[in-house]
Amino acid sequence: MKLKILFLLITFSSVFVLTAGAQAPQEFQDSIASPVPADTTPSVTNAYRSYIEVNDISINTPTVVEVLLSAFLFERFDFAVLNKNTNSFEPYFFKQTDLASQVPVSVRTSPQNGSASKMLDNNMSTYGEFFLPENSEGRVEINLTGFDSVTSSALSFVLADNVALPTSIEIRAEVGGQSRIVVARRALTEETVRFPETTASQWQITLTYSQPLRISELRLNQDNVASRQERAIRFLAQPEKAYRIYLNPDRRVRVAVGEAGDLRSAEDVLPVGVSGLENNPNYVPADIDNDGVVDIKDNCVSVANPDQTDINNNGRGDACDDFDGDNIINTNDNCPDNPNRDQRDTDSDGIGDVCDGKESRLTEQYPWISWVGIILAAIVLIVLFALTTKQTMAKEGENL
Repeated sequence: MKLKILFLLITFSSVFVLTAGAQAPQEFQDSIASPVPADTTPSVTNAYRSYIEVNDISINTPTVVEVLLSAFLFERFDFAVLNKNTNSFEPYFFKQTDLASQVPVSVRTSPQNGSASKMLDNNMSTYGEFFLPENSEGRVEINLTGFDSVTSSALSFVLADNVALPTSIEIRAEVGGQSRIVVARRALTEETVRFPETTASQWQITLTYSQPLRISELRLNQDNVASRQERAIRFLAQPEKAYRIYLNPDRRVRVAVGEAGDLRSAEDVLPVGVSGLENNPNYVPADIDNDGVVDIKDNCVSVANPDQTDINNNGRGDACDDFDGDNIINTNDNCPDNPNRDQRDTDSDGIGDVCDGKESRLTEQYPWISWVGIILAAIVLIVLFALTTKQTMAKEGENL
């Protein structure tokens, strides 16, 4: 019985010593949202703002059909053709034919940027990239020069995926040898900026931004070109099937489709008329961090901050700001108000050593506790050894 009690005592003492000297676990939650799978029907269709219905196709055999899209306005040339009977996506070919020559436009930026020309290459997978200064707001002047005068009343942005809009815009045009303000500096709240019709060959767009900026396409609408392009989409239609063409997504979408035939060079293509453009009721604006604020308006795109707190009013949410300038954003910084690039945290309490005014481990607050536990364990061991020795000697005496 004595041995059992002593065994329990020594076990308790050992656990006490180990627990007192243990470090408090660090609590950290990764707030970066994971992207949803791109090959399921809902996650594909949710990315598109609009759709058109293609019903009642009068065919008896599989036939390549062509739907004219010239009457519809859209920013991205990415589509999804849904077979509504099978709930699967069909391969398609997007055809674009120039019917009138637009005025060629060149671009340069200040500060100079080698990727600026990618904003005018009609390629959605490329972009002009403008980096954000460490401790200030970003600012860039984009100068567009037409080989001839351009008459315009709108400027459109197509942003790369998961990018916030610039915070402000100002547009100037050189008219009669003088620089005139077309759009006075104001907050940018949508991807298309409209202004009074203006004719000029020199245009200057000044942007400020508080998040890294990537512009896939910058389009100065040319109102003086009456009919610019013919756009159409082709796909292989099956008899007695109905289709829906989704268009104008706010991000790139990977659509899983089967094998495609030669849609580009197909013969006996059947033109198909469609009704008007319909808003997609299932459209869900891109929100990569799932904080309830859409990417183009989020002051901290990739880190969840539903309150959009911005204490210093620099347009950059506090969650992804860097108050102490140590190149670690506040959300990931274990001491956001004091520079500590090494992020040293001796007691692993989630607070960096440079700003940890109180140690978290009990043994660091009260160093004598560890010694008490060690001494108690030693006493128990000595007593146990003495009792065991005494018991052994008593048994030997009985045997004699």
